Amino acid sequence: MSKWTLEGLFGLSGRVAALTGGGGVLCSTMAGALAEVGVKVAILDIRTEAAEAAAEAIRDSGREAVGLKCDVLDKDSVREAHDRIVDKFGGVDILINGAGGNHPKATTTDDMPFWDLPMEGFQWVFNLNFIGTVIPSQVFGKTFAAQERGDIVNISSMSAFRPLTKVAAYSAAKAAISNFTEWLAVHISQNYSNRVKVNAIAPGFFLTEQNRYLLTDEKTGELTQRGQQVIDHTPMGEFGDPEDLVGCLVWLLSRSAKFVHGAVIPVDGGFAAYSGV
Repeated sequence: MSKWTLEGLFGLSGRVAALTGGGGVLCSTMAGALAEVGVKVAILDIRTEAAEAAAEAIRDSGREAVGLKCDVLDKDSVREAHDRIVDKFGGVDILINGAGGNHPKATTTDDMPFWDLPMEGFQWVFNLNFIGTVIPSQVFGKTFAAQERGDIVNISSMSAFRPLTKVAAYSAAKAAISNFTEWLAVHISQNYSNRVKVNAIAPGFFLTEQNRYLLTDEKTGELTQRGQQVIDHTPMGEFGDPEDLVGCLVWLLSRSAKFVHGAVIPVDGGFAAYSGV
């Protein structure tokens, strides 16, 4: 088969992927798409029922998937999930670090100025997003380094390009993820293998369980003031659809991105490119 066919360029069939935060809107969509192109998928989530529901939906389509409980802040939990994936599928060669989110106690409001933000809220958000990316990268990355092949794809954010108002901890954590993506890419190449790639996707604004009612009114469905600001600063004038992330993900994992390493790719409708003027 020619390497310049679509399958030669983008084919992923037979590979095994683990997705943390896999029960959420974005990662469950990515998991389903990977399964459709022949990837065996392990959906990891601290919410057992969410992981299993996403896996069951994939299995119902005739594809291979398993849902596993996993706490990305507990290295033993991540190791257990890793080992169960290897036992189930015979190996693993893709890690997508999708676990993350924000918390009201790390968000400034009229009633909660920055000066009074409790450190437990700030720490919770930073740990979930950043440390929750580092620990799975240690566990799965060690396997990738030993077998001299594999892909790690982190999930950054527009907050890493320009910090968003109100969400100091989330913005700082996502900036750390982008920096860590670059650091880990260099570290693995210089010390282990140039066939293990590390990249990140930086989504723009997608409606998820966590941000829907910050951006749209729960009762009317109309845009909130913040939601309108987002649309006004997104040149394409709309929120992203979770499926909009799939093409970028498949490309990063495929042969066609063989020389893409340490990159943070915006998928944002032009948000990062717009100065506001």
